[in-house]
Amino acid sequence: MRIAINTRLLVKGKMDGIGWFTYETTRRLVAAHPEHTFYLLFDRKPAPDFIFADNAVPVVLPPPARHPILWWLFFEVSVSMFLRRHRIDLFLSPDGFLPLRSRVPSVAVIHDINFEHFNDNLRPSHQHYMTRFFPRYARHASRIATVSEYSKKDICTTYGVDSMKVDVVYDGAHECYRPHTEEEKSRIRQRYTDGRPYLIFISTILKRKNLANLLLAFDRVKDMDTSGLKLVVVGNRVWWQDELAAAYDGMRHQADVVMPGHVEPDELAALLSASEALVYPSFFEGFGIPILEAMHAETAVIASHTTSMPEVGGDAALYIDPSSPDDIAHAISQLADKQLRDDLIAKGRRQRELFSWDKTADRLWVCMLNTIDKR
Repeated sequence: MRIAINTRLLVKGKMDGIGWFTYETTRRLVAAHPEHTFYLLFDRKPAPDFIFADNAVPVVLPPPARHPILWWLFFEVSVSMFLRRHRIDLFLSPDGFLPLRSRVPSVAVIHDINFEHFNDNLRPSHQHYMTRFFPRYARHASRIATVSEYSKKDICTTYGVDSMKVDVVYDGAHECYRPHTEEEKSRIRQRYTDGRPYLIFISTILKRKNLANLLLAFDRVKDMDTSGLKLVVVGNRVWWQDELAAAYDGMRHQADVVMPGHVEPDELAALLSASEALVYPSFFEGFGIPILEAMHAETAVIASHTTSMPEVGGDAALYIDPSSPDDIAHAISQLADKQLRDDLIAKGRRQRELFSWDKTADRLWVCMLNTIDKR
């Protein structure tokens, strides 16, 4: 079988959650199925790390697609033409984008449709493109894969898609996420917080990630704190305005917020393991990979009670109302109880077994086979 995979988000040093999903699933699919040829479709010259095996053929198609007009040209012209000329049997798109002109059977991985519910997280041009084309992608796809039962229900309800067309494949966690030794934890605390204990927030900074309310909550916790507690915010600033800028600028304890920006996975795994807790107050998630990563790092989790997060966290997280800084502050204060933290970590060891990249790749392969079988 000749399978083409959209791998344009495999860009070394610049991968977000969907990029890592692409990486982890593609390398497993290629390795597990040497009898098939996989054409990996890049929009720029790929790093050698992304050519996973002899049956993986890298193909660079123009243009570099990082803008709505270029997205359209990449998929509707370059990808569509490639699929037709090379007689591809199946097209897999881990970021959900599809060539609408193509009649090749296709699997679109639509992780979530947050842009349908929050219209101020993206640039206006990006927002317009996503809300215009993703309903069409959902209808055009032969099958859809998504990463939680919540996202499946949301896609089916919002786009009027038959639930039988959508498969849940879940996400996994990178193997670098593990419990670190006390010596390793001490080193990382010295490096980032002068040895002080800290909470950690991990996400590209977007409005829906709700850092603003976390900063307000942290200020309230710090008013009563005697431990020197810090907050480490890991992630690139994509959105930093309105209520977030106001919350940060108005902080009484701004000096206790550490912002290292983007951190590579191995370093991030150590930061997560050495923290007192992951605080993940997002308003909307299709999955919420940091919750799973924290369970692998054996770190306690505070997470929102909304969307997919209880599905991922199970009974291994302390849930909060993301719209309430007081509720977030109360949960942080509760985790001063070491017994509660230890109990959540023990439950996390069980909960994390439900998810892995191996299971994701296996489920995705079944989805792909069902696409071919039902032509």
